[in-house]
Amino acid sequence: MKIGVLASQGAFAEQISRLKQLNMEAVPVRLPRELRGVDGLIIPGGESTTISRLISAYSLKGEIGALAKNGIPILGICAGMILMARDVADNNLEPLGLMNITVKRNAFGRQRESFETELSIPVLGEEPFPGVFIRAPYIEKTDDAVEVLARLRNGTVVAARQGKLLAAAFHPELTTDLRFHRYFLDIVEGRK
Repeated sequence: MKIGVLASQGAFAEQISRLKQLNMEAVPVRLPRELRGVDGLIIPGGESTTISRLISAYSLKGEIGALAKNGIPILGICAGMILMARDVADNNLEPLGLMNITVKRNAFGRQRESFETELSIPVLGEEPFPGVFIRAPYIEKTDDAVEVLARLRNGTVVAARQGKLLAAAFHPELTTDLRFHRYFLDIVEGRK
């Protein structure tokens, strides 16, 4: 199996490192031709406006949309979640429109309001997952096609799945816990 990691900007090196820890072939993707033959794609955290502009500049939007349409699993982390959304609240960013979610950018405030918390994510097991939130978004709205995977204690939605599409507001690549990446790979392999 080969997993592409969008390497336009952001935390792509950390994503590649986690995939390699799981003995997975991981390739950086900057150009449309580098998406050929991937079995899954990760859109990492970073600056969503910059990543969006680079996706447009390098003609990746249609290619990523085609992957989703053809059933290739895609994981969006933080900025990646914003880009996967159908709608972004209070913003002129043009998302990819892959998931039936509305996302609010920088929902918890500026960099200094970044935080860590333990999350209950039942699909990963009973042990809490370490959620690292950095200028994080959250999911404001979903429809019936979307399964909520994780919420903060106040009910705020921070992870969701729609078919083979997976989105998280937090950064699993910044922890030593590999369960979230393993869950994505299980989707890629058709086990989940």
